[in-house]
Amino acid sequence: MGILDSLENSPAFKGALGQLEGAVLPVVLSEVLGNGSQGGLSAIVAKLQQAGLGDQVKSWIGNGQNLPITAEQLQQVLGSDTVRQLAARFNIPVDQLSQILAQQLPKAVDGASPNGQLPPSA
Repeated sequence: MGILDSLENSPAFKGALGQLEGAVLPVVLSEVLGNGSQGGLSAIVAKLQQAGLGDQVKSWIGNGQNLPITAEQLQQVLGSDTVRQLAARFNIPVDQLSQILAQQLPKAVDGASPNGQLPPSA
């Protein structure tokens, strides 16, 4: 069992994930992927690709299994200040928010690209 496996099974992580999945996760993802300071889905994808995470992004957009991204990688791409601001806004510890976003972002990108392409308005 890896570090992430034990983290995902911890009560604190499940509690934070439950809180996020309820009402906050859609808002946080919208903030990150939508019209927030990050510039939308296409901008996030471009930032991830420029950061050397093109293989992960391709796996999310394409069919098949999504490759993982770490919380640290995501935090570097989004910027520590952005993650801290989101965490403070939703009263969630930065580390937990980073972990949850790293887990949910591939699913969000995958869901936004059902035909293997990002929507034109993304």
